[in-house]
Amino acid sequence: MSVRFGQDDTPPASRSQPAQEWKLLLVGPRISRDVRLRRRLGAEYTIGAYDRAREAMATADAEGAGADLVIVEQVLLDGLGVDFLRELRVRHPDVVRLLVLENTDTHIVRDAINEAAVYQVLTSPWQPEQVHLAVRRALESRELARIHRYLSRELKFADTVVHRQNDAMRRTLKEVFSFDKLVFVSTAMAEVCNVARKAAFTDLPVLIEGETGTGKELMARAIHLFGHRHKRQFIPVNCGAFSDDLLQSELFGHKRGAFVGANSDRPGLFQTADGSTIFLDEISEISSTMQVALLRFLQEGEVEPLGSNNTTRSNVRVIAASNRPLRQLVAEGKFRQDLYYRLCGFELRMPPLRERREDIPALVQHMMEKYANASMRRIAGIASEAMARMSAYDFPGNVRELENEVRRMVAMAGDGEFITVGHLSPEISRAWQTSRPKRDKSRLSAESLPGKTLKEKVEYLEVQLVRNTLDRCHWNHSQAARELGLSRVGLANKIKRYDIQRAGSSAVSQTNDNE
Repeated sequence: MSVRFGQDDTPPASRSQPAQEWKLLLVGPRISRDVRLRRRLGAEYTIGAYDRAREAMATADAEGAGADLVIVEQVLLDGLGVDFLRELRVRHPDVVRLLVLENTDTHIVRDAINEAAVYQVLTSPWQPEQVHLAVRRALESRELARIHRYLSRELKFADTVVHRQNDAMRRTLKEVFSFDKLVFVSTAMAEVCNVARKAAFTDLPVLIEGETGTGKELMARAIHLFGHRHKRQFIPVNCGAFSDDLLQSELFGHKRGAFVGANSDRPGLFQTADGSTIFLDEISEISSTMQVALLRFLQEGEVEPLGSNNTTRSNVRVIAASNRPLRQLVAEGKFRQDLYYRLCGFELRMPPLRERREDIPALVQHMMEKYANASMRRIAGIASEAMARMSAYDFPGNVRELENEVRRMVAMAGDGEFITVGHLSPEISRAWQTSRPKRDKSRLSAESLPGKTLKEKVEYLEVQLVRNTLDRCHWNHSQAARELGLSRVGLANKIKRYDIQRAGSSAVSQTNDNE
């Protein structure tokens, strides 16, 4: 006995009880009375036989007593089979339709296919076995179509879920490894940007420190764009490019006659940029007089133009940047301590490129696409040897120097050409050649290592590795421990165990300075 899954889209595996039999309707004076056909089909299906189309349609319309397949003769007692199937298609589109003809009338076959959408046309003379086979194939096709609909819907749902999960993952990765126009893949930059995102949602001043070319202004712009002031202006001011009087006039404004050349009143940026963000680059270069004026503005939000005794209030967010550590300048007496603490509501340190070499390939790829598109050219890629040499170079000018290098390489490369070591600048090539002997010399053989036993040789290598990492990280214990894959406590234990000392100082002072 054939088992049906039903007309709904329930998966076969979810059925716990056997389903009812398929139900067939035989419609027509001859086919409904054919004993051999009814016996043949009745052994496998539930059969309903009707002489008239009206009775068959009433059965098909009955709730719970519908049909899965209908076999209709063309000539009925109350109409034509094609007309009956046409109406059945509209009222019960899921029912499989078969038409039995006495002859192969082309016109009737065309109407049956086009208007009634019959599954198959059977012509006389026909045999019960032939009809039985056609019925079996028709029901199999119907069930396969139902399973296909079910699986398609399930796959579409699964695809939607996967896409939703992928979108969530992409958003998470984008939040972690992108911040406006900053391009990076290193955890060092990710940590800085995570703090910057938190700073963006506040109005606290931000102090960004880092070497020249590390992207301090890009970071400041990103903080502004991610904050609630993103619809207002971002105004960069290079403090090192102005004299003391001009900088004070630029920021606070002046009255007519306040100094030589002040022929009219002029409002300062702190007044005109109310509600905006001002980026003070090279803040370490301002004079002590300017430091006092800036400290008052940060404390009280008051602006007093040069040559005036009147003050106005202004709501401006200040983001400052310096290529020299202000804490060191404070210790040297060159920068006010109270101003330093006012500026560093959030303090960010932009790591130089030599401390995040894993960012170099991503930056190179991004800059190659940028300048290739700008020059309407296509760069096929960059050779692995060229990328290795660039990744090994220290780039004293950091990202700015790297950008100039990539721009030069793109200009030298032909359209559709690969960038090779021949396109690198002489400085990178010379640095690579100079560093090769050092690398070769550093590859010590086991016989050349001090010590007689394996333990002594391993301890010697461990001491060298820890000392070199500490020197490279300027004895910053957190950074060195991260590079070595140790905890700060584990690193401190190794320093104490091997009595590793910083050049020119004792081990005790090292630990106290860096903890």
